[in-house]
Amino acid sequence: TGSPISMLLGALRGIHLCVPRDAVQAVGLYQTLLQADDPGLVIEVLNGYRIKELCPSNLGEYQIPLGVPEVLIKGEHITLVTYGANVRIAFQACQILEKMNISVELIDVQTLLPFDRYHHIRASIEKTNAVLFLDEDVPGGGTAFMMQKVLEEQNAYDFLDSPPSTLCAREHRGAYASDGDYYSKPNQEDIIEKIYSMMHERYPTFYPLT
Repeated sequence: TGSPISMLLGALRGIHLCVPRDAVQAVGLYQTLLQADDPGLVIEVLNGYRIKELCPSNLGEYQIPLGVPEVLIKGEHITLVTYGANVRIAFQACQILEKMNISVELIDVQTLLPFDRYHHIRASIEKTNAVLFLDEDVPGGGTAFMMQKVLEEQNAYDFLDSPPSTLCAREHRGAYASDGDYYSKPNQEDIIEKIYSMMHERYPTFYPLT
C-alpha cells in the first residue's frame, strides 16, 4: 500500500525505472524495454487493474520512449509534475481547477530513470513560472528527486515567480483499504487546495483564501 520509490531510486541506478499511469502505458514501456538489452523495472498501477481502458489497435507495436514526459493538459498558470497512480487523480483535480480559473499544465514523467532527457519540464516552467511536484512516496523521496533534477540539473529555478513545492504521502506506513489510501496519500482535494494556495501567494487579489 505504500510507495517504495525513494528506496528504488537509491538502489537501482543504472536500471531503467518506468512509472506508467495505466496499463496501456505500461504495455508501451514493456515493448520499449523488450527491444533493448538494458535492464528495467516497470511499476504497474494497482488501482489501474480496476479501471477499464480503451485498447489501442496497435497494442503489439505500441512503444513509449524512455525519458520523455508527456504533457496531458496544456496550461498557463502552474506546472504539475507527477507519475503513476497520481496522474488520474491530478487529471480530475485539474478539471475542477479549470472551473476556478486556474490553468494547470499537467505533465506525466513516465520514467524516473532516465528522467526528462530533453528538459520538457523546464520549458513548461518557463511558461507558467510555478511548479508543484506530486507523488505518493514519503517526503524527501520521489518528489525531492524530481525537484532536484528540474531545478538544479535543468536550471529551471530562474523562471520561478514563487517557491517550488511538493505534495506527497504522509510520513507513516501506508494504510490499508481505499479509505486508508485516501487519507495516507495525496487526494483530489489535497491537490486543489495546494495549487489554490500557491496561486493565492502569487495573485492574492484574484485568488483570496476566504
